[in-house]
Amino acid sequence: MRRIKIQISYDGTDYHGWQVQPGLPTIQGTLEQVFGEIEGRAVQVAGSGRTDAGVHAIAQVAALSMENPIPLENLRRAANRLLPPDIRVTRIDEVTIDFHPRFQAKAKTYEYRIFRGEICAPFDRRYVYHHPYPLTLEAMMNLAPLIEGEHDFAAFAATDDRDELGASKVRTIFCSKLAQEGERLLYRVTGSGFLKHMVRNVVGVLIEVGKGNVDQSALIERLQPGCRIPPGPTAPARGLFLVSVEY
Repeated sequence: MRRIKIQISYDGTDYHGWQVQPGLPTIQGTLEQVFGEIEGRAVQVAGSGRTDAGVHAIAQVAALSMENPIPLENLRRAANRLLPPDIRVTRIDEVTIDFHPRFQAKAKTYEYRIFRGEICAPFDRRYVYHHPYPLTLEAMMNLAPLIEGEHDFAAFAATDDRDELGASKVRTIFCSKLAQEGERLLYRVTGSGFLKHMVRNVVGVLIEVGKGNVDQSALIERLQPGCRIPPGPTAPARGLFLVSVEY
């Protein structure tokens, strides 16, 4: 039995997120179908984490086990021939049999893209949040680093089916930065892990900062243990990209 680590890039627009859902197109489901066809039996593909419906990935990481002795590069080519054009396997490696892309990940980086111009090109509309309205960018940029450090992110997390397990919502953020590049705002965040809708909710709150509705003290309050402020507003999925996973 071989353990195969794959790096995948995908346009999440037409998918109902990463995780398999009966009767719905998902990234995981599509990968399992393709690698199962190559292997000749059912194959389980484990990802580094679940991306939401409509979220994209530049370098998602996943792993699968298979017996087929096909050389790695031939396996990559075969997978890409069978996959739809909005999912690509960009790298493939053989790893130890105990490798798990989620549990062994050290950090993940996400990027959120906001387009500020009056007219958003049709070719960009799937990959940015078009927000041409007035924002105080300096305030947003100044408060973005407050997210860094170890915090309880319950006030930035959507309800999850794993909540019943009582898992901690404490995460460590290594870098949180908002920058302007031409007519785009790029929010980039690196952390030990992320909760459901967490990055999109952080972006939504930063936009509220830009509107003048949330100040520094209100943002800090959201990071306190036991905060009862409901999550949100949630920025649209289409502007979010999983950039990298580190091991």
